[in-house]
Amino acid sequence: MTIDPTSPGPVALAMRTIRKSRRMRASEVARAMGMATRSYEHLEGGTGRITYDRIVAFAEATNSDPIAILLAQASGSAEFALRCADNKLMTIMMIAMMELDDDLGDDIAFLNAQTLVGGFTRLARDFARHVRSRETFAEEWLKEGASRISPAPARGKMKPAKS
Repeated sequence: MTIDPTSPGPVALAMRTIRKSRRMRASEVARAMGMATRSYEHLEGGTGRITYDRIVAFAEATNSDPIAILLAQASGSAEFALRCADNKLMTIMMIAMMELDDDLGDDIAFLNAQTLVGGFTRLARDFARHVRSRETFAEEWLKEGASRISPAPARGKMKPAKS
C-alpha cells in the first residue's frame, strides 16, 4: 500500500467530512475548539498535529463520535466515522468494553478469540437485522396506510357536495 504524503490522512479526512456534513464552517469549529482558524485548517489538511484531546474537542464541537474518528486511522475509513457520528456507535461500544473490564478485571483474559468472534459476529448480525426490519416495517406501514387514503378526484370531475 502506497501512502500519498500530499493527501490528508483518514482522521483529518473524517474531521473534514463530519464538519461538512454538519454544515459548519472551519471558523465555527475552530472557535468551538478554542483554536485559531488557520490551525484548525492545518488539522483538516493533514499537516496539523492531531491529538486525542483535539479529536475530543472536535467531537464536542460537532456532536460526533471521537472513538469512531480515532478508528478512522485503523480502518482507513473516514466514512465509518461519519456513519457513527450521530449514534455514537463506537463510543457506546467503548463504554460497554470498559464496563466489561470493570466487571471482569484480570479475568477478561479468559475470553478466548473464538468466543469473542462469535459474540461480536452475532451482535453485528442482530444490529443489521434490526435496521433492516425497521426499514421493512416503515415501508409496509406506509403502503398499508396509503392504500387507506382514497385517491384524489381527477381535475374537473369533482362531484358536487351533497346538502
